[in-house]
Amino acid sequence: MTFLMGPALLFCPADRPERFHKAAQRSDAVILDLEDAVAPADKKRARGAILAQLGTKGEVPELEPSRTIIRVNPAGTEDFEKDLHCLAHTPYRTVMLAKAEDPSQLARLEGYNVIALCETAAGVLNAPAIAAAPNVVALMWGAEDLLASLGGTSSRDGSGRYRDVALHARSTVLLAARAHGKEAVDSVYVDIPDLSGLAAEAADAVASGFGSKACIHPTQVAVIRAAYAPTEAEVAAANQLLAAARASGSGVFQHEGKMVDGPVLRHAEATLRRAAGQVPPNAL
Repeated sequence: MTFLMGPALLFCPADRPERFHKAAQRSDAVILDLEDAVAPADKKRARGAILAQLGTKGEVPELEPSRTIIRVNPAGTEDFEKDLHCLAHTPYRTVMLAKAEDPSQLARLEGYNVIALCETAAGVLNAPAIAAAPNVVALMWGAEDLLASLGGTSSRDGSGRYRDVALHARSTVLLAARAHGKEAVDSVYVDIPDLSGLAAEAADAVASGFGSKACIHPTQVAVIRAAYAPTEAEVAAANQLLAAARASGSGVFQHEGKMVDGPVLRHAEATLRRAAGQVPPNAL
């Protein structure tokens, strides 16, 4: 199964089945979370909620497998094994592995498309090897779990800017994913009311090369989609640049006073793909 990842991926606690379909309808893909969003005492009920909605008719239709991700608990835990047993009885074949730290962990997920969540020091340092695993289709990074693994207290400073170590992890995961032709997913923005801050961070994710951004509240979806949708002026400029390239017939030329070569043209092509809602070359 090919998983077509849209720009806004919305987390939904797996023990809240009344939210499943609303989350799916309001986002490009829904992440049913069996890990951090569910209290340990409620994980069994969460797995049961995923199974209970399968094949139900009428008010609660089955979630679309190509737009559904299941975040499972870390490999090596008892809950991970129970999560896999649950998934075996579902049509869902795209999973997000929490706290991925080593490529050997991916062997237990053979047959699944895996979004490896690098959110510990070991996971970030091993991101290139994890990205190389054949069943990994994307890497995502997580800021708060990363800082917790380091013994820190917050991923951001008083101004709201990511601390240097978090920025380093973000870049490392992006580079590892793209170097292996895999998708890259930017971390969530936890300050839900701060939509302007989210807009700025999502715009940076687009410009940096992240194919999508995860979010934790439906109000964040529109902001992320807007960041990934080029403006009419950007589309017009991209079309004009590509037309000029065709007319030039040269590898390097000047356009509106600026030097243009292959990488600049690929930027323009990426803008037009986003405008058309097409999946980028490295997508799943």
